[in-house]
Amino acid sequence: MSGKVIISAVSLILVVGVAIGVVVAVNKKGEDPTLQSQQKSVGVICQNTDDQKLCHETLSSVKGMDTADPKAYIAKAVKATMDSVTRAFNMSDRLSTEYGGNDNGTKMALDDCKDLLQSAIESLQLSIDMVHNNNLQAVHNQQADFKNWLSAVISYQQACMEGFDDGKEGEKKIKEQFHTETLDNVQKLTGITLDIVSGLSNILEKFGLKFNLKPASRRLLGKDGLPTWFSAADRKLLGRGWRSRVKPNVVVAQDGTGQFKTVADAIASYPKDNQGRYIIYVKAGVYDEYITVPRSSKNISCTTIITGRKNFVDGVKTMQTATFANTAEGFIAKAMTFQNTAGAEGHQAVAFRNQGDMSALVGCHILGYQDTLYVQTNRQFYRNCVISGTVDFIFGTSSTVIQHSVIIVRKPLDNQFNTVTADGTSQKNMATGIVIQGCNIVPEAELFPTRFQVKSYLGRPWKQFSRTVVMESTVGDFLHPEGWCPWAGEHFEDTLYYAEYNNDGPGANVNGRIKWKGYRGLISREEATQFTPAQFLQAGANGGSDWLKALRVPHALSFMKA
Repeated sequence: MSGKVIISAVSLILVVGVAIGVVVAVNKKGEDPTLQSQQKSVGVICQNTDDQKLCHETLSSVKGMDTADPKAYIAKAVKATMDSVTRAFNMSDRLSTEYGGNDNGTKMALDDCKDLLQSAIESLQLSIDMVHNNNLQAVHNQQADFKNWLSAVISYQQACMEGFDDGKEGEKKIKEQFHTETLDNVQKLTGITLDIVSGLSNILEKFGLKFNLKPASRRLLGKDGLPTWFSAADRKLLGRGWRSRVKPNVVVAQDGTGQFKTVADAIASYPKDNQGRYIIYVKAGVYDEYITVPRSSKNISCTTIITGRKNFVDGVKTMQTATFANTAEGFIAKAMTFQNTAGAEGHQAVAFRNQGDMSALVGCHILGYQDTLYVQTNRQFYRNCVISGTVDFIFGTSSTVIQHSVIIVRKPLDNQFNTVTADGTSQKNMATGIVIQGCNIVPEAELFPTRFQVKSYLGRPWKQFSRTVVMESTVGDFLHPEGWCPWAGEHFEDTLYYAEYNNDGPGANVNGRIKWKGYRGLISREEATQFTPAQFLQAGANGGSDWLKALRVPHALSFMKA
């Protein structure tokens, strides 16, 4: 197996400015002008939130001159959300001390919650910094980032709750206590903040602001076609193509010819406060280990096959079954293989878990059965990959586009059916969903003889506002004519968003599809445009494909078919 490279990078663009925008209220005689200004402003800010009572209560503490400044209310909403997440984090720490020693599963769930809530705090800190350091025009221009960070907070909160087993009385009680005392408030406060940010254009217009309210396209591609968040050194590295040999910082080799024998040890060697790229060259081989790229280990590059077999049946929580987990922003994997060999009998068994914003996997194999690819949070892109599985094998709560890849549906257990996707979008204004574009969706050889007896679907709704689009793809004849199936015990058929566009193959015929209000059927090209990478991932709204072309990979930011 030849050497392959994983590249991760981070960027954060902040435009420093001053707050602008003042509303002058015309007051009735005898009324407190400050109070009237506040009431009017809060009414405008909260007008399109789902929980207006909570919104008014949260923003009522804005006083003085700030009552006429919309940015003060936005800042207050984000601060209230941060406070709620911090309280939840502190509670997870306390519960871990109280109950963590009782049961390994309980400890695992509480430890996961602490980690997830720490990630939520970091996403909210990005939001706080962006609002604090920018004027209203700049805040509006970064609306896509803002929505992404807030959507990630909701995803982390959901993942925390999903980690507890309702079948175990002890875990069920902890979950109920945790949810009632803190996490329910996290979800509600994040929800109203997300509603405010989603309606920001309309809000600012009602405040009488005169600057351009059309969001600026934040191009993620530079003049050389590479992503703008890469450094000059990274751009040079990426431009060398697939089989570049670069001087590594450390070498991993199972035969002892490198500094380390395991990938995990090499990642652990990452220097504190490292400023440049840290390249880990892994010699050819199959590495049977479990890897997590931590948030603090930025700019790591490495290469090889990573395999594991952790699974839910053996008592491991779904999130912790991942053979390889990435939590770093800007992570790029090239020609890697991530696999979980637990088989269908292991049930939930993740091969690759990703929560890195603006991350990309190119030419990778992600192999497993149930829950193979956990697209947990943030903006993700997959190109020229092979992804295999059975039940919900592409799942999560992120903005994900899978393009020009092969999606292989495998033979499940006798009592199971196949679902390619399970998106976890739980609120209408979340910037999340799964898009499959230009892919081949086919059965594996073992499933082929019984492909008409085993029911296989494009997806099912994990949460209330599940959003999934399959477009410009070729679908095999094995797909059940209904195309999509419900989530057992739930009724999300009216609120979800499922759609198809310009697909071909025998499984692309929509005449027998389910008759749900939320199923849009064949959508128009205009409607499908919002799900292209340029718009859905904010990956270059003006088009262009040079940065992937520099990697010698064909790529489309827009449609792939004429």
